[in-house]
Parts: sequence; C-alpha cells; structure tokens
Amino acid sequence: MTKIKDVITFLESFAPPAYQEDYDNSGLLTGNAAAELSGVLVTLDLTEDVIEEAKSLGYNLIIAHHPIIFRGLKRLTGSNYVERTVIKAIQYDICLYAIHTNLDNVKNGVNFKIAEKLSLLNPKILAPKTGLLKKLISFVPVANKENVLSSLYKAGAGNIGNYSNCSFQLEGTGTFMPNENANPHIGKANEPEFVTETRIEVIFPGHLQRQIVQALRTSHPYEEPAFDILLLENENLETGSGVIGELHEAMDPEAFLKYLKERMNLSVIKFTRLLSGKIKKVAACGGAGNFLLKNAIQQKADVFITSDFKYHEYFDADGKIVIADIGHYESEVFTKELICELLNKNFTNIAVVLSKINTNPISYI
Repeated sequence: MTKIKDVITFLESFAPPAYQEDYDNSGLLTGNAAAELSGVLVTLDLTEDVIEEAKSLGYNLIIAHHPIIFRGLKRLTGSNYVERTVIKAIQYDICLYAIHTNLDNVKNGVNFKIAEKLSLLNPKILAPKTGLLKKLISFVPVANKENVLSSLYKAGAGNIGNYSNCSFQLEGTGTFMPNENANPHIGKANEPEFVTETRIEVIFPGHLQRQIVQALRTSHPYEEPAFDILLLENENLETGSGVIGELHEAMDPEAFLKYLKERMNLSVIKFTRLLSGKIKKVAACGGAGNFLLKNAIQQKADVFITSDFKYHEYFDADGKIVIADIGHYESEVFTKELICELLNKNFTNIAVVLSKINTNPISYI
C-alpha cells in the first residue's frame, strides 16, 4: 500500500523544501505521514469546504499550493477560517500538505506551467537564485575514480543544465603515512606512501550535501578520504523566480491580451499603457510578482504577466514594458493541474482528484 509519506517524498524530490522562501511554511501541516493513503485531493487553497470535499471522497491527503498555516497559530478555538479548517482536518484525520514557493522556484514548476499555457518557446527562469550550489573536491586513486564518480552522480552530483555526469579531473600525487591504529587500503603503518591520485571536482545542489558526502565515503577506498566542500555563488539556472520565453510569432498588444485572456481563462486583465511595438518576449510570475519587474525589464521582455500590483507600482512600467495583472488566483490556478500531472505520471495505483471548489475569494461583475 502507498503511504502518505511516499507521495511527500516524491513531491519533495521535485520541489525540495530547501528551495522555499524564508517566510514560507511549505510541507506537512497536519496529520501522520506514515498512514496508508486513501486518496489525494489537490487544491490551490485550503478552506473548510475543501476539507468537507475530501471527507466526502474518503481521501486522507489534501495537497494545496498555499499553506493554511502561514503566520503561525497561537490557539485553535475556531475563531477564524484558518483555525476552523485546521480543526476539521484534525477531526477527520486528514493530512494537509502545502507545496508553495518551493514549487514556484523550480524549473517546470508553477511559472513554467504558465509558459506552457501560453506556448512560450525556450522558457527559462527569469531570476535564477545564487548560493544554492556547492562543489565537492576529493582525491581518489586512479583505479577507483570511476566507481566514486558513479556513486556521486547517483547521489545527485554532476548535473549542470541539460548535462549530467559533469566533473573535472586532474592527476597528481597524494601522500600520507598511516599510524599503527590505521587500517589503510594502501600502504603500511608508519611508512610514508605516495599514490597516483585523481583530483575530482563535482557540483551539486547544497541541500544534497549529506547524501553526497555519504556517497563519497561509501565508495571511496580510503579509510579517511580527504575532501573539501565549497559554497558557490554561481546562479543556479534550474532554480529561481519567474519565467521568460518567446511567442511563436510576435503579436500586436491588443491581440496578445485577447490571447492571454483566452489561454489563462481570465475574466479581467488590468494592464498598463500599451506600447507601439509588438509583443514577442514574455515574462511571467504566478502570484505576487512585482519584485521581478526590474528583471523583466532588464531582459527586455515586452510584457510582464503577474498579479497583486498596487496602484503606484504600475507607474514603474515607465514606458519600458506592459504590466498585465491577471489576478492572484488566476495566475496560479493551473498549479492544480501541474500537481495532478506529476502524481499521475509517477503513481499509477492512487486516486488523485482536482478539487471542484473554487477557492478564489474575489468575484467580478
């Protein structure tokens, strides 16, 4: 039987919790992950109605994009919808799991779903993050280097963009002298040893450090392998905020807005002054993305699609770009499809259902 933790483990391999923003609260919010899974309900937001929907289906896991417990709870008295929703989940023994900014920040996550809806070509992360990559440097006897590298690759090292099994290798001489308490793979106690070794360097996501080091220790022939780990400031092109890509063909601004409205199933678009040129390069960010406007302008996007701009922030378009504010819910609603597609592709023996509850707190007339 599939357990709830099996689903969580898979999701967190796709969107590691380490990639969520500091203010976020993604992860398991209520319930026992060791319980057997009866079914998955996928929603954008957690509300009392969604809890009741899961109960009626007999499902014990709800996966939401937005965490219902966000700023912390000091009491559970049912005084507001957050407390009531959490209380119902606990009463019905339903696990609540949120996959929020970590899903925003990965390639093929929330923002790439928008790019897919708009059929953008060559989508890339708009603002790649730095400080997430590390480099392992170690020294291995020449005869053992392939085995060690193979183990490191399996543990998640050596991936750079579309390339895998990436490493740097340089041959040299390693020296050491075992003492009488050592159990050396090469050499004898109290005798200097000189070994032809390969210096290997591999890059890896920082959150994988424990398993990378474990893979090195397990595969390395030495009792005490020497290694260094360096924090890199390189941009991680697989992780970051927003997306940017191009339309198949340039469009007049008015035609593009109609296209956007149709593809994203929108009722309303708020937009800044349309510019004279055509729309070709498109930047987007699900949810509140005004912090990325400067990135969209720097990369010469013709339009920036996002939500939650305040009145005076629209002036920051400054005749350089068109801001298209499509609404928070509307910019992220297809995240539900993304999560369902991921689970259905990787689990053939579990029920995964999109919530039928429209959790958008805003209506239009």
